[in-house]
Amino acid sequence: MESQFYQINILKLLFKWKYHLGLIIFLAAILAAVFSGPFFIKPLYKSFAIVYPSNIAPYSDESETEQMLQILQSSDIRDSIIRKFDLAHHYEIDSSYKYFVSTMIWEFSQNVKVEKTPYEGINIEVKDRDPKVACDMVNAMLDFYNHKVRRLHEIKFEEVVRMFERALDKEQNYVDSLKNKFIELSVNYGLLDYSNQSREIARGYLKTIDGSGSGHINSKEVQRLKENIEKKGGEFILLQNLIEYEAAKYTDLKKEYDRAFRDYDRKFTYTNIITEPYVSDKKAYPVRWLIVVVSSIAAFFAAFIAILIFENYHGLSKGPGTKL
Repeated sequence: MESQFYQINILKLLFKWKYHLGLIIFLAAILAAVFSGPFFIKPLYKSFAIVYPSNIAPYSDESETEQMLQILQSSDIRDSIIRKFDLAHHYEIDSSYKYFVSTMIWEFSQNVKVEKTPYEGINIEVKDRDPKVACDMVNAMLDFYNHKVRRLHEIKFEEVVRMFERALDKEQNYVDSLKNKFIELSVNYGLLDYSNQSREIARGYLKTIDGSGSGHINSKEVQRLKENIEKKGGEFILLQNLIEYEAAKYTDLKKEYDRAFRDYDRKFTYTNIITEPYVSDKKAYPVRWLIVVVSSIAAFFAAFIAILIFENYHGLSKGPGTKL
């Protein structure tokens, strides 16, 4: 009963002051509409892009999306955007101001948002007074991201390329030294093909050559080659095997080098753009109707509380038995 009594009193109070409350709400709505206009609050336009990472490998336990988020939120991309669009001048921040850097970073963070979407994508959102600038800033962030990832990959793969270059140079020098020794044996000792020469020397030494040449065997030359093979044959065979082995090793290194150089020289992009940024034709801030509604409701409650205080004070001044 007591609750019902208070409800009735509140309704009576609202009815009693209905014109005053109505006028206050009306004035609050008018003032909110005026002060939320472009003369007092500069409108902001929003542009955004939704992207997924591509052609990257995660570090540690992070996902590709988390890596992309970290890079997009890095200070060098932020600073590159600030320089490219001269945001200090654009945001009207005095560079001689004591807290210029922290103010610039705070203003940037208020207008540029980079967040994960529920589906492991990345949403890049920029608000600005100029809708074209907002769109251009989103595109610039994507460009700087691609440039940064490409540079990180170039640094990484350049190290691998240089490593293989050093290994190839070392291997080439070793193969060249083996070839020089092989040539020396060929020139000084007449060793060219161990298997065939050994067979022919054996036939000449044993005089088992058939045909018309059998009577013209150069026994002196056969003896000389026989002595050379006995003296340098083992070294000759070893050099042949080493050259074949090192040539195969060099070929494998060259394949690895070519693969590393392709990775170093590739000109990939590192984003899959799902939603392209566009120049907005409708402001995103402020939402005037929302400001008007909230201001009207706030004015109503403030006025009603003031009326309650006034009525209670007025009732008390008339005596303890007076009711609202």
